[in-house]
This record gives sequence, structure tokens and C-alpha cells, in this order.
Amino acid sequence: MSGLITMTAMFRRCAAPLALLVLLLAAVAPVQAQRIKDLATVQGVRSNQLIGYGLVVGLDGTGDQTTQTPFTVQSLTTMLSQLGVTLPPGASLQLKNVAAVMITSMLPPFAAPGQAIDVTVSSIGNAKSLRGGTLLLTPLRGADGQVYAMAQGNILVGGVGASSGGTSVQVNHLSVGRISGGATVERAVTMPLGGEADILLGVHGSDFTTTNRIVDAINGHVGAGTATAVDGRTIRVAAPAGAGERVAFLARIEGLEVQAASARARVIVNARTGSVVMNQAVSVDVCAVAHGNLSVVITTEPVISQPGPFSGGQTVQAERAQVEIRQDKGLLTMVRGANLSDVVKALNAIGATPQDLLAILQAMKASGALRAELEII
Repeated sequence: MSGLITMTAMFRRCAAPLALLVLLLAAVAPVQAQRIKDLATVQGVRSNQLIGYGLVVGLDGTGDQTTQTPFTVQSLTTMLSQLGVTLPPGASLQLKNVAAVMITSMLPPFAAPGQAIDVTVSSIGNAKSLRGGTLLLTPLRGADGQVYAMAQGNILVGGVGASSGGTSVQVNHLSVGRISGGATVERAVTMPLGGEADILLGVHGSDFTTTNRIVDAINGHVGAGTATAVDGRTIRVAAPAGAGERVAFLARIEGLEVQAASARARVIVNARTGSVVMNQAVSVDVCAVAHGNLSVVITTEPVISQPGPFSGGQTVQAERAQVEIRQDKGLLTMVRGANLSDVVKALNAIGATPQDLLAILQAMKASGALRAELEII
């Protein structure tokens, strides 16, 4: 029994240092490294935007109002004439199951003819909903005006809505839909990997530290002099001449892990929604902040002025306005934060709303107390 008590006491004495050691190891644990393929891309290997104009048919009375969208009727008439259907001159079409739409898509790199890609269908008229519609055959063009894909298919809309007797209910968006695999690639974009002496890697962010670490990782894995930094965002890599060899070479280096540099201290403010987002590098010098709300209330009351008896005057209605200015008390609050958690606690201590934080952060930046870039979007 005494031996069991002794072992229990020893375990209790070791538990606290062991817990402290675990916390210290967690505090000093290195940030997870990122692969080169997540930090940079091969210049020239890119997607291309495609766009097209088409018609959606089969709508359940939720299409364009043709009196307000004449281009829908014009497009339908042109399409019918191409199919051999000739409408009588001056024919008035009142259609409710047709909508004019724009189709957008992304042509991935190395896409070959016959490959299927997704498309997004968006209404450009006053259609109430695209739910249940079918996109007719539509060519998708690139920036050079050439046709690179053909789109057609049934549209999937994520929203739903219903209306009756002047009352309507809508969930999510109804004027935009998507067709999975709704376009077929007809023309390929040439992106040769072989032939040139070097390959250029473009780092996602302009950061000299990250660029230099990528160069060191490639040279350490392949050999000295393989990679050289052109500037803070571009890396020149000497690669084999053959296309197949280059693919194998890029597969080797894109999986290398690199410790990316820490991000610059930035505070992003959305003035329209009042959202404030800051990264972990933000810090605040010692400063005092006082913030009070100022409100102006204007009330107007009607005043009736009646003339005296037998004066022959007329009753006159006037207005009397009262202006009241209210200002809440704002106490000075000390703000200081060496890390993000301290900054959040200090700003919460002020008790300001997100809209108030916009003015406070701007004032702190102007005073030099906010150690971060302030970007307003």
C-alpha cells in the first residue's frame, strides 16, 4: 500500500512539468510548410475565360417579359429562321417560357477537344427564374473571338420560389444556374512545355523571402544553379528540353515543401458591411481611445393657426421643428496589443460596434499606433 502511495505522489510531481513541457513544445512548434505547387505556378500554364450568349427554353412561365426585353424575341426569331422556321412579318410573340442568358466558363490548361467543362448560366433579362429550363446549343468564345466550346443542357438552380395572390416566397438565387459538364471543348489552346531553355515560376505573392526559400529548396534538391530569382516574384528554372522530361521534372519540384514567409500585418475593412478582418501579425502600440456616439434627432409637429372671429382671415397650417443633439459619454481606454489576441481584447474593451471600429482603426492608423496596413474595400 505504501508503494502505491509513493508511485502516486511521484506521478503528481511529474504531471505538472510534463504538462508545461507539452505547452512549450506546442508554442515553439514550427508552422506547417507548404508545397511549391501551392506557392507558385508555371508561367504560361493558365486557364482562359469563355463567354457566350444563348437562350433558355422550357421555363414554367418565369421567362423574360418580351415587351421589356426585345432582344429575347429577336434572338428567338433569328434562331428559328436558322432552323428553317419563317415567321410572318409583324408577328407579335408573347412568350413566357424563354429567357436570354449569358454563359460563362473556364477553359482549363491543356484541355483537349471532346473534354467536358462546367458552365454557369445567368439571366440578363427580367426572367423570374431559370429553374427547370434547358440551355440551347450556344458557342463559347474566348478573348480572341474564336469558338472554343459548345454548351447545351439542363440547368440546375439551387434556389426555389413560389408566388400567389401577390405573396411570394424565395429561397436563394433563382436567376443563375449551373450545368455540370454542360460544354464540350472544340478547340485546344496550345501551351508547349518543351522547346524553351528555361521555365519561369510565378510566386503568388510578391515576397522576397518566400522567393529566396523556393530557390534554395530547388537548388538543394536538384543541384546548385538550377533555379535563380529574377525578381521578388519570378524564378527561372533550368529544365530538361523534352516535354515528357519536363513533366517529370516539374512533378519532382512542385512537391518540395517550403517554409513560407509570414504575412505582412494587414487589416481589411469592408465599409459596406462593417466587416473587419486582421491577420496574426497585427499589433498596436500604447494609445488611449475614447469613442462616443453622437446622434441628432429632428422632430416636426404641425401647428394650426386660426384667425380671430369676424376677421375674415384663413386658417393656416405650419410646422414647428425641434432639434435635439445627444452625445453618449466616451471614457478614455488604454489600448495595447503585442499580438492578435491582445488587440482583439483591447478593441472589445472599448465596446464599439463594427461600424464604430472603422473610424477607430482609421484614427489609430493616422496616429501611428496601428502597426499594420489598413485596406478599405
